[in-house]
Amino acid sequence: MTKVLIAVSEWGYWGEELIGPLEACDKAGYEVEFLTPTGARPTPLAVSMAVDFVDPPQGKSVVAKDMAKKTRDLDASHRLDKPRNLADWVPARPYPSSATYLRDMEAYWNAVQRIVTQDLLAYDALVIVGGSGAMVDLANNQRLHELVQGFVRLDRPVAAVCYGVATLAFARDPLRKLSLIRGKRVTGHPIDYDFHDGTGYEGPHAIDGSNKGFGDGYINFGPPAYPLEFILRDAVGPDGEFIGNVGHNESVIVDYPFITARSTESSVGCGRALVDVLDNNVRRYGW
Repeated sequence: MTKVLIAVSEWGYWGEELIGPLEACDKAGYEVEFLTPTGARPTPLAVSMAVDFVDPPQGKSVVAKDMAKKTRDLDASHRLDKPRNLADWVPARPYPSSATYLRDMEAYWNAVQRIVTQDLLAYDALVIVGGSGAMVDLANNQRLHELVQGFVRLDRPVAAVCYGVATLAFARDPLRKLSLIRGKRVTGHPIDYDFHDGTGYEGPHAIDGSNKGFGDGYINFGPPAYPLEFILRDAVGPDGEFIGNVGHNESVIVDYPFITARSTESSVGCGRALVDVLDNNVRRYGW
């Protein structure tokens, strides 16, 4: 049976950006396993379940009633209760200042090699879910970067939605320091769709001793922590291309092994493309 690993932020994921790929996997009969940075149960962003929310840059609602309900139903189920703990699975990369740096790096690369050549063989694809939380604990997560590089080494697809695409930009060989998407065609959240204010984070993290997130479960960081479009344009280099498809109803790009989806509205398309890649050997789509 085809098995897909889905990485989800612990700081708030956008409901549809999980539902789209997940439903496609379920419909195709794939087995799905969830992964979070520390093994905590992921939290959907409240705004991704609010059908009356009007997206400021686009001037329209981006939350359909059926997707809001599916997000609530998934959150109310037990399906996300026990995600795999990334921190327990992949070791932290040693600091160069370590007194035993060379020996530490030898042990590190041995562990990564074992994970790639043994553990990852159980999975046919990796999906990275978007939402503002992905900026916090997925984009610059070196453990997740090792998994991305592992899937690429195994010639297996990696799909990412919205701000989850940032992980692909930052995943790179620590010696060469070139992004894995250099020379590729990708899409992602364009600057045209970025908030001026209201980029929020939610999750089971507490600063007040409670278990309600940031006291009331939400904090507004204003604009996004970074302009994803600019990061992607730089990461793909002169031989690649960022394709925002601003104004189009959907933007999904397949430049194998990568499948990238612009934002919420492209989440279902991301799932469709993932199945096409896995079942129909599609290697190029959308450009």
